[in-house]
Amino acid sequence: MSRIFMKKISAVLFIALALTSCNQKLNEAMKSADKNLILQTANELFAQKKWTDALALYDRLPNLVAGTDDAPNVVFNSAYANYYQKGYRLAGHQFKNFSVSFPDDPRAEEAAYMSALCYYEGSLDYNLDQTNTESAINELQSFINKYPDSERSKNINELIEELMYKQEFKAYENARQYYKMAQYKAAIVAFDNVLEDFPGTKLRNKIYEFTLKSKYELAVNSRYDLKEERLEAALAYTRFLEKEVPGTDISKTALDLREKLENEKTKFAKLKVTVEEQKAEFEAKQKVEQAKLDAKEEERKQKQLLKESKGNKVEIKKDSVEVSTPAPTSTFKIRR
Repeated sequence: MSRIFMKKISAVLFIALALTSCNQKLNEAMKSADKNLILQTANELFAQKKWTDALALYDRLPNLVAGTDDAPNVVFNSAYANYYQKGYRLAGHQFKNFSVSFPDDPRAEEAAYMSALCYYEGSLDYNLDQTNTESAINELQSFINKYPDSERSKNINELIEELMYKQEFKAYENARQYYKMAQYKAAIVAFDNVLEDFPGTKLRNKIYEFTLKSKYELAVNSRYDLKEERLEAALAYTRFLEKEVPGTDISKTALDLREKLENEKTKFAKLKVTVEEQKAEFEAKQKVEQAKLDAKEEERKQKQLLKESKGNKVEIKKDSVEVSTPAPTSTFKIRR
């Protein structure tokens, strides 16, 4: 027991001494202005996978090693240290800077690949902003264009396909949310956009299914003035799916819904006849009522004209009397 205990104590002491020694080296290098000491300590920490400590020293070196043979190593190692710490944005920038600044370095292709990979790692989940995903696809494609014969290009194609599927799925889920909220018109437009933007999508059959259901719900629950048009559109889509995906569950669903749509179309045709009859009856009543109103108005106008005519005759007679009556003569003389 005592030997085992002593071994454990020795191991703990050894680790403690090693950590103390490393910390002393790091502190010494951090305080030093000696380029060689800083670079040597940084490289040792990098080899020990102590990324944070290595970066603290590498960050002090760019100005000290600028224009020297050590400059590429500082940039390259800094990029990897940031990558291993999941600082993908900064690492991607550093790798790209390396491939551009040192194109003749044998590690230039690796740096270009790692730059694209950093963009890939920085792509967020499908339900979040996909700006980084678009940038990653562009960077990965740029690598293939620059190094078409690289062994890494095979892996790159798989990564691009994965990222594009993430974009497809996000667009698909957005469209599906419209369907869930019963906003069927918006859902149809959104699903159509997915097919247009991603013609090779693996989600095509699911999109067909939700588009079919959206068109059905939109037609069946449509307002009167748009129902006939939407019923025809839904029926046309069922026929399209039977030809597009024959013998599938979707085509069977299309056939079932077509029967329901035909029944709905028949009921609507009967309703339309009833509505048209009621409309014609209502318009006829309106015409009769309007004719009565017009007759009353005409009668009122005639009475008004007659009244005005009689009034004018009285006025003329009165004026005639006033003109024919002579002015009275004076019956007395005025004394002066």
